[in-house]
Amino acid sequence: MAFDLITVGGGFAGMVTACRAGQLGLKAAVLERESAERYPCNSRYTTGVFSVMGQPARSPAEHLVSTILRGTDGTAKPELARTIGENAGRAADWLMAEGTRFMAVTTPGGRQLMLGPPRRFKEGLDWEGRGGDYLLRTFEAHLGARGGRLMRGTSVESLAMENGRCVGVHAVQDGKPVRLEAKYVAIADGGFQANAGMVRRYIGPTPERLLVRAARGGQGDGIRMAEVAGAALGGMGGFYGHLHHIDAMKNERLWPYPHFDAMAEVSLLVGADGRRFTDEGLGGVYMTNAVARLADPLSTFVIYDDALWKGEPGKAPPVAVNPFLLSGGGWMHSAPDVPSLARTAGIDAAVLEHTVREYNEALMNDRVAQLMPARTTTRFKPLPIVTAPFHAVPLCAGLTQTMGGIEINAHAQALRADGEPVPGLYAIGAPVSGIEGGPRVGYAGGLCKAFVLGLVAAEHMAAGFD
Repeated sequence: MAFDLITVGGGFAGMVTACRAGQLGLKAAVLERESAERYPCNSRYTTGVFSVMGQPARSPAEHLVSTILRGTDGTAKPELARTIGENAGRAADWLMAEGTRFMAVTTPGGRQLMLGPPRRFKEGLDWEGRGGDYLLRTFEAHLGARGGRLMRGTSVESLAMENGRCVGVHAVQDGKPVRLEAKYVAIADGGFQANAGMVRRYIGPTPERLLVRAARGGQGDGIRMAEVAGAALGGMGGFYGHLHHIDAMKNERLWPYPHFDAMAEVSLLVGADGRRFTDEGLGGVYMTNAVARLADPLSTFVIYDDALWKGEPGKAPPVAVNPFLLSGGGWMHSAPDVPSLARTAGIDAAVLEHTVREYNEALMNDRVAQLMPARTTTRFKPLPIVTAPFHAVPLCAGLTQTMGGIEINAHAQALRADGEPVPGLYAIGAPVSGIEGGPRVGYAGGLCKAFVLGLVAAEHMAAGFD
């Protein structure tokens, strides 16, 4: 069975690539491992904000390019930053022409596009009939109308290579091995957040003590297959994720919402020894990565007072920890003073009392930057912890999507170590390197990587390039 294009993975990255290719006259097949009609994937679970490193997708191209380079401390490839920056607005226009339902929402980065119908902002998952689910079904209809196929229950085992060129895939379909041929193959099967071995190798020593706040299909198979086929890998080690109550490890009503990023960004994140161990001011994704790298990621707490719990950010929308922590089945330690709180939570009382006192004094005397570790204040203003009762919430690190993977060029072609393309092979969306990461773990955005790279890859294929 032969096609012009095969995409490995049926999320947004694979579907955009296939739909745009079909629009341009190519016969495309999307291979999806899961067999359910509404197969689980991160694209179906997404909240659906289409932004570029927190900035509106329709921002001027130069602004988006500089934002990516600045957010990754210059570690992103300039040509990939430019690809994203120059095509994000065009991708939004293409999506609307395809029937995507967008709504405008206000975020700290400005007015953003969000897929509609919007999720109901409450505790737990809420995907059925919402933006991601609606758009995947829209893409499936367009794919079929353009002569393409979505092949559920098809697990790709390896890439078919001939004389260094990718010419198709070896897969298992309905329990039987099959070879599917194509002029082009696009790896679009997500990151490796659900692969414990890869998480242990690249992220932290105890993957079993991390929360996979995502669909379980992110096994890194595409990254592995591309490497075997000769593609270079890079940028591994960071991930996009959030801080959650420790019970999210067993209670699905506590993820993907509520999460505790906003609380920790203005208060204190400590270990069981009562000491700070990272810069809370660099944001939730940065803190979550720091927690995941600990010897025991389940040993951390966010410490805040009653003013933060009853005001902002405790009650800040869209999914406030107060009340959604409690309505989701969570809990917190509370006490009239910090030493009592520490004893209740199992934290070293003397050290925590010192940490809170030192923090409050630094705020009062404008010496936050002198704390150890230093505390950044440019993005989030730290707030005092002085109003009883005091609260401690035990946390876990939630992984949504890993960063890094297959090295690509501006056309999304997979590259060998010498920088030359692997003929016939492309990589789209989460399993690519060169767009995000860096010392502060800058997150470009899952939707922008899927939408933009899917468009440019399909257009490059349709133009007949190798």
